[in-house]
Amino acid sequence: QVQLVESGGRLVQAGDSLRLSCRFYGRDFNMYAMGWFRQAPGKEREFVAAINWNAGSITYLDSVKGRFTISRDNAKNTVYLQMNSLKPEDTAVYYCAARAVRGARPSMYTDDYDYWGQGTQVTVSS
Repeated sequence: QVQLVESGGRLVQAGDSLRLSCRFYGRDFNMYAMGWFRQAPGKEREFVAAINWNAGSITYLDSVKGRFTISRDNAKNTVYLQMNSLKPEDTAVYYCAARAVRGARPSMYTDDYDYWGQGTQVTVSS
């Protein structure tokens, strides 16, 4: 079985930076494409960023391009989301997800992911 545990969310001010981590518990982390999604109150879950198994393919939500960076360390079974120049509209619960298809490309669709973490709250004050 796979378990994903996010950490790093907290209250910050607009313009600050924050790094989220997602630890993967299970086998063969380096087989999985990984994604970050977020959900603000009253809104649907939204794609943020995704990365394939070897970081050779990465995709971002347009509104975070140039501010957020997704990366992974396969030796540590961890995927990261570095968030810079944070804005109040980035406030949401951030979820990590894993796609259990060998060699899969990163996907922006929630249905493509097989495992989800419990989420970590990011709050950006103006």
